[in-house]
Amino acid sequence: MNEPPIVVGVDGSEPSLRAVDWAADEAALRGAPLRLVHASLWERYEGALLAQELDRPVEEVMARDVVGTAEERALRDRADVRVTTDVLPSEPAEGLVHESETALVVVLGCRGRSGLAEALLGSVGVTLAGRAHCPVIVVRGSHDNRVRPGAAGRVVLGVREKPAGSAAVRFALEEAVLRGVPLEAVRAWRRPGHSVTGHPLLVGGPAHLEELDAAERVEEALRDAPEGLEVHRRTVEGHARDALLAASRDAGLLVVGTRRRHGNVGLQLSRVAHGVLHHAACPVAVVSETA
Repeated sequence: MNEPPIVVGVDGSEPSLRAVDWAADEAALRGAPLRLVHASLWERYEGALLAQELDRPVEEVMARDVVGTAEERALRDRADVRVTTDVLPSEPAEGLVHESETALVVVLGCRGRSGLAEALLGSVGVTLAGRAHCPVIVVRGSHDNRVRPGAAGRVVLGVREKPAGSAAVRFALEEAVLRGVPLEAVRAWRRPGHSVTGHPLLVGGPAHLEELDAAERVEEALRDAPEGLEVHRRTVEGHARDALLAASRDAGLLVVGTRRRHGNVGLQLSRVAHGVLHHAACPVAVVSETA
C-alpha cells in the first residue's frame, strides 16, 4: 500500500534545503515518507553556470549536487525517515502540481539561488499554492524553521467566512496536535463605512455587530478542536492580511485557506493568501477547500 509522501521541490539553494529540514521533521512527526524532487528544466536557468563553477557536467551537478545534497540533508538528523528522490522532466510548477495529486503536502523554500531564480521560484510558489491538489507549505522566515514536538512557535489559523468543517481548519488542528503547541484562531473584522461614531445611541452599533460576527466565526472554527489542545481566540479590527502578518512574527506555522472555483485553471489565491505567502515571518500553509 503506497502512503502519500511529503514532497519537497528542491533547487540546490539554501532556502530549499531549509525546506528539506522542515519537511523531514514533518515526515518524522507524521510517520510519512519524504520525496525530494527537482525539475530538470530549472537547470536551463542555473545549471550551466553551476557546472562552470564546479567543473562538472550539468547532468552531474543537477542530479548529485541538487537531489543528492537534499537527501543527505534530510537524513542528517532524521536517519529513520524514508527518503526517495526524483528528477522531473517538466517545468517546476507543472511538475509539482502533478506531484500534488498523490502527495500529503508539498513543501517549497521561498527563494532561489539568483535574482532570476528568485523570481522564478516565487512564481512557482504562487502558481502551486493556487493549483495544488493538497496543502502547500512555503518555508519563510529567517529564524529556526524546524518542526519539533513541543516547539515554541504556535500554529496560527486565519479564520475564513465559513470555517465549519473546512480543510484549512482540519489541517491547522492536526498540525497543532502533532507539534504539541497551542492553536491561535484569528479573524479580522472591519468597521462598516457607514458607521456613525458621533451619536451616543449609535456608537459601536454596526461595529459591535461585526466584532460579534468575527467572534462567532472563531468559535465555529474551533468547534471540533480536540480535548486537551490549548486554543486561543483573537478578533482584530482591520485587514485580514495585516492581522495574520502580525501574528506570524512569533508563530511556527501560519495556515490560510483558499477557495478554488471549479473549472477555472487560472491562479486561485485570495489576496490574503497571496499577501502572507510573500510577507509572512514564518512558514505558510495554503490549504485549498477543494483539496
